Amino acid sequence: MPVKQSSLIIGRQPLVEALQSGKAIDKILLQKNAAGESLSLIRQLAREQQVPIQQVPAEKLNYLTKANHQGVIAFGALVQYMDLQQVIDHVVSEGAPPLFLMLDGITDVRNIGAIARTAVCCGAQAIIIPDKGVGAMNEEAMKSSAGALEKVHICRVSSLLKAIDTLHLNGIQVFTSEMRAEKNVYELPFAEPCCVIMGAEGKGVQPYLAKAADYFFRIPMASSFDSFNVSVAAGIILYEAMKHRMQ
Repeated sequence: MPVKQSSLIIGRQPLVEALQSGKAIDKILLQKNAAGESLSLIRQLAREQQVPIQQVPAEKLNYLTKANHQGVIAFGALVQYMDLQQVIDHVVSEGAPPLFLMLDGITDVRNIGAIARTAVCCGAQAIIIPDKGVGAMNEEAMKSSAGALEKVHICRVSSLLKAIDTLHLNGIQVFTSEMRAEKNVYELPFAEPCCVIMGAEGKGVQPYLAKAADYFFRIPMASSFDSFNVSVAAGIILYEAMKHRMQ
C-alpha cells in the first residue's frame, strides 16, 4: 500500500532543509549507488540526528512516489524525538522518580501504540527506542496509542546498551523479564528510579542488554501457556509500578 504523500519528504534539497530545521524523521530511503555532494550532507545530518538510512533499489522509491525523488525519500515522523539525558534532567527537575520503558526489537506498531497508551495511564514518562529495528511511529501507531505517543517522551538512541549506561550514570536501575527469574514483578523496587526493558515476543530481550540489567523478574502465570502479549505484559508491569508509587 503506497504511503500517504503528506508523510513523505521527497528529493535531496527538501530533505536537507527538513534535517537542518530539526524536523522529526523516522528513516531515510537512499537509492543504491546514488552519488552527489548533497548526499554527503544528508548522511552527515542523519548521523548527527540518529536518523537511520536504508539503501534501496530505485524500484522501491518509484513505488512510493511518481515525483522526481532524486534518489532519496524520507518518512516524516508524527512524534518529536527527544534526547535521553535531557528527558532525564527534565523528569528529575519535576521531582518525580523516573519510570521509563525501553523497547527492544518490537516491530508491531499496534503493540507500540498500546504500550504508549498504558505508559501514559500509569505514569511512565519516557519510552526509549533504537534508531533501527523498531516499528515506525506512524499513523497506525498513533491511532493505536489513542494520542498517547504525543503525551510521552520518545527517546531515539543509536545504541540501547549506551542508553543503559546513561541510565546507570543517572542512578536509574534497569529491570528485565526472565522466565526463570526468582523475583516476581510485584517484588521489584518500582518506587525508585527505574527503566523496564520490553523485548520482542518470541526472542525476548537481547542477551547483551539483559546482561546489563540490575534485576531479573518474572510475571507469574496460572498455567504453562506460552507467554503474555508484549503490550499486555507492559500493562501488567506498569500497573504494578503505579501501585508501588501510589503507596
